[in-house]
Amino acid sequence: MDFTGRKVLVVGGSSGIGNGVARAFLAHGADVAVWGTRASARDYSADEGSHLDGLSYHQVDVANPDAIAAAPPPFARLDILVLSQGAVVYGRGEFERPGWDHVMAVNLDSLMDCARRFKSALVESQGSVIIVSSISGLSANKGNPAYAASKAAAISLTRTLGQAWAPEGIRVNGIAPGLVATKLTKVTTDNPKRRDAALAAIPLARLGTPEDMAGAALFLASPLAAYMVGQTLVVDGGLSL
Repeated sequence: MDFTGRKVLVVGGSSGIGNGVARAFLAHGADVAVWGTRASARDYSADEGSHLDGLSYHQVDVANPDAIAAAPPPFARLDILVLSQGAVVYGRGEFERPGWDHVMAVNLDSLMDCARRFKSALVESQGSVIIVSSISGLSANKGNPAYAASKAAAISLTRTLGQAWAPEGIRVNGIAPGLVATKLTKVTTDNPKRRDAALAAIPLARLGTPEDMAGAALFLASPLAAYMVGQTLVVDGGLSL
């Protein structure tokens, strides 16, 4: 798990799962850049799960494909691209077009836009792409149709890009997290009744952490996973069982 000298970009790495993944690569020797939505790293705080010390930060609105195309490359080369961006709209907002369009733009369209943007760099480095989806892509999600559909599509995109790009030397794999305490899941994790119901359904009887997801990401990017292509690892404490 030595990533010394490797160049890593974590899209959505300013908080939550993405930030945990970014910090894990940093701790294992990599040079790590993150993209987030706020103007600067100073606009994030540790209280909301953001730890950006040692990480290079750049603001990019990935819902806008032109912003992705215009963003400067974080390094002269790129070895690992982690796509951890995500959006959700609660209150049944995803049943309406604005909510649907926004979630699909962030959770699905931007995956392809970012992958396409950095493909040539990853071919040159014979690098790796890791797509963060969700176990919501494996089942129904009653209140969030766009989130569930986008995550199912992300899992399919992982398989398809894995097959398409492996002959060019890029390994594409993914992670499907279960319930992880982040700002996107506060509607559940900050509600005692909902949290207890969720914990009762998790065989390990605890919420996942960004660090749990980071371990899977490190594995997928390492030589230990050199023969893995197009696979999405379910990392959910057994919730989907």
